[in-house]
Amino acid sequence: MTTHDTLVVVPAYNEAGAVGDVVRDLLAVGLDCVVIDDGSSDATAAVARAAGAKVLQLPVNLGVGGALRCGFRFAVDRGYRRVVQCDADGQHPPTEIRRLLEVQDSSGAHLVIGSRFVEGAHEYEVGRARRLIMRVLSGIVRRSGGVRINDTTSGFRCIAQPLLGEFAASYPVHFLGDTFEAALVAARGGYRIVETPIHIRPRQAGEASAKPLAAIRFILRAVIATTAGLDFRIRPLSELPQP
Repeated sequence: MTTHDTLVVVPAYNEAGAVGDVVRDLLAVGLDCVVIDDGSSDATAAVARAAGAKVLQLPVNLGVGGALRCGFRFAVDRGYRRVVQCDADGQHPPTEIRRLLEVQDSSGAHLVIGSRFVEGAHEYEVGRARRLIMRVLSGIVRRSGGVRINDTTSGFRCIAQPLLGEFAASYPVHFLGDTFEAALVAARGGYRIVETPIHIRPRQAGEASAKPLAAIRFILRAVIATTAGLDFRIRPLSELPQP
């Protein structure tokens, strides 16, 4: 397994309490990383830079999807073949990234999703309502994209070329666009998607940006948009130049 062609993209919004440890852990296991400071009002950028990360600062808060697209473009412009999405709150252990990369190497998948809900994953508690919503989202991906994904909302992912280039050019900024909608669009485009079990830690500091009621509104919006065909567009794999 090689890592010189891999960039870890860390979107961060007011995560000064945890982002420093995340960066230090990533660098300790030999991974390049860039922190996208998504218009934070705290010292996120300064803490990340002091820990050794490359830092890109957005002047306003775009949301996770907007921060990720910035990171994807940064990776493509610098010749990286793949990126790993990693949360700035410490939930995604850098040591688990090796599993994502090994699966991508062995499968040739364009999108590897670290799943909390497949055999081999550490137990992860979710409420009954959230579990139902996840099943609905998984059902939409299975019916519309032809791929079974158990954890459509996992933000711990590896994205490889040529899908990385497509996401760098077109990626949604809204909540769930970076997880559920991105997986569905990739599946519809014929890109190879696989899941692998991973371990998720509790948030190490700060607060989640999406409150429960807002999250429900975003989920309803995502379901309506994707079932109505209003999701974002990328070129199907079959239409891309062959290497």
